[in-house]
Amino acid sequence: MQLGELLDPKAVKVVPKTSSKKRLFCDLAEAARQLYGVNYDEAFSALQDREALGTTGVGGGVALPHARLSGLDRVHGVFMRLETPLDFDATDRKPVDLVFALFAPEGAGVAHLKALALVSRTLRDAGTCAKLRANDDPAVLHTVLTEAQKSEAA
Repeated sequence: MQLGELLDPKAVKVVPKTSSKKRLFCDLAEAARQLYGVNYDEAFSALQDREALGTTGVGGGVALPHARLSGLDRVHGVFMRLETPLDFDATDRKPVDLVFALFAPEGAGVAHLKALALVSRTLRDAGTCAKLRANDDPAVLHTVLTEAQKSEAA
């Protein structure tokens, strides 16, 4: 599985400011609706329900919200770089500014876990995160994300 398979270039956004985790989930659900045709209400509710189980703020300014949805044929991603970090109740209590959301088909057990592991590995790399934080151009951010994985494999 490649990050480029999960993340459409149009699914990379820079968000100037978001007021809350709930507002961020609204923005993620709307992006998934526009790009992947998912039901907005289902996507928003699924993100909220998953977050209620425990934070998806994994530390280091990174959050990996994820949801299983009906109507998808494969796992899709949405990446947002927040210009103003957001309190996310992350494991390290630091605010989040890099958010990679995954939307998986309801029965995508292994594929969902592989995608989550791939994104997690990519965003654990301090150099990759520094490059993401240093750029405002969604096309550059997409390239940083997809090239980071290729350099890990080398």
